[in-house]
Amino acid sequence: MLNIENLTLHYGKSQILHDISMSAKVGEVTCVMGTNGVGKTSLLKAISGTHPASSGAIRLDGAPVRDLAAHHLAKRGIGYVPQGRDIFPLMTVTENLETGFACLPRSERHIPEHIYDLFPVLHDMRHRRGGDLSGGQQQQLAIARALITRPKLLLLDEPTEGIQPNIIQHIGDVIRLLRERGEMAIVLVEQFFDFAYDLADRFVVLRRGAVIEDVGKEAMTKEALLPIVSV
Repeated sequence: MLNIENLTLHYGKSQILHDISMSAKVGEVTCVMGTNGVGKTSLLKAISGTHPASSGAIRLDGAPVRDLAAHHLAKRGIGYVPQGRDIFPLMTVTENLETGFACLPRSERHIPEHIYDLFPVLHDMRHRRGGDLSGGQQQQLAIARALITRPKLLLLDEPTEGIQPNIIQHIGDVIRLLRERGEMAIVLVEQFFDFAYDLADRFVVLRRGAVIEDVGKEAMTKEALLPIVSV
């Protein structure tokens, strides 16, 4: 679903990503790992179109998409859950979910029941303002909003950051279910090592903005991976 070749990205004159090449398959979780500041979030911004790449190729389902704006990429099937969630605090849960309708044809602009099956708390709190939810509830709302767009590629940036353990477990269960449905590729950026290792089918490890490992889970034990992502 996703193929990246020799991708570079700059912020001003500072180069953040150096010739990144990777892929993500439908029905798999590809986990991008590494210490803080190695370019993981920048990579997701480039894929989602929220920050332009400098050079290289990004292909979605075989089609080149690197130069498309974020709203066009969302319509093409890229769902992005950014670090910090970016929900609208003064809008209700329902209204936050409905912002995803902009990516859909008019006939599909409804909230599917399976969204509330995945996140029952959102149904219970659908009339509450987004800013009144806990951090974990906001994270669930951000993921649900991305799923409203019917993505072919789901990008998740630090979905466990700052939330309570029971919701971390629930989000992990949701990611497993989405993978098992086999309808999308999932790219996960995650610092919580055990959470990432348990979910991932493939690991892409960054260091100083470059890929140093790209390996399937079957070829990488926890004990071998941990020192690589921690250095």
